[in-house]
Amino acid sequence: MIFGGRIKSLREKKQIPQRQVAAALKIDTATYCKIEKGDRRAKREQLVHIGNLLEIDTKELLCLWYADKVYELIAEEDAPADILNIVAETISKKNVN
Repeated sequence: MIFGGRIKSLREKKQIPQRQVAAALKIDTATYCKIEKGDRRAKREQLVHIGNLLEIDTKELLCLWYADKVYELIAEEDAPADILNIVAETISKKNVN
């Protein structure tokens, strides 16, 4: 949903039809629509093509793509913010060492 919303916004801003993005990804338009709606996840290797077409940094797309994955994993948990804080702290400690 995070990823899909961002690429939809960029695509609409650039006035690129969904069918054009779908063709670049070698998928049908219905499948691409599901990616924008968050009903389906783009494949990691498709991020480069999307980034090139929409003129957005692939690293930003990758962050959004992973954010969707994390959201899907913890959104329904009792304390998702606590979970994210623990992960952030762990990563910070790892990067210091």
